[in-house]
Amino acid sequence: MNKLIPTIIQDYKSKAVYMLGYSSVKSLKKTKTTGYIWFWSRSRKKLWIKGEKSDNKLLVKEIYFDCDQDAMLIMVDLIGKNACHTGNLTCFFNQFK
Repeated sequence: MNKLIPTIIQDYKSKAVYMLGYSSVKSLKKTKTTGYIWFWSRSRKKLWIKGEKSDNKLLVKEIYFDCDQDAMLIMVDLIGKNACHTGNLTCFFNQFK
């Protein structure tokens, strides 16, 4: 995994899809070490932990790769009120009409 990998974040119990982020080798190692989700910020060009400003963190339960190993699904427990920086539970609240 030498590039960024799209990473879907899903609630372990409810199966709600919270968000899509991008992981790197470094962020995945940090995720495994700490037990909390770390991503690579494409705009800021640095690692960041989900909840560093809001304190709404994502505790890792299980990690899966897809069949081609070019996407990842991380099952989590949400520690806090919401997963989206907008204040919504999930980042997927804009319905296509």
